[in-house]
Amino acid sequence: MAGKNTSISLDDHFADYTRRQVESGEFGSTSEVIRDALRLHEQRAEFKSKLLEEIDEGLASPIDQTFDIDRWYDEAFGKR
Repeated sequence: MAGKNTSISLDDHFADYTRRQVESGEFGSTSEVIRDALRLHEQRAEFKSKLLEEIDEGLASPIDQTFDIDRWYDEAFGKR
């Protein structure tokens, strides 16, 4: 996949960070550092979206009236 050239400005902190990552050999270029950061950001956003969907599903589901917390505790941790 061919990349597009885009110019970005980094403050001193992130400029130093990307330089150190390249100097350490972790990445081959500043572009690789930025692409990795964007991939992680995208993954985190997708995870958050899916998590919120799951939470909404759980909140919308009916409460199990047959659930017995004492029985569950005894089964999980042994009789008290």
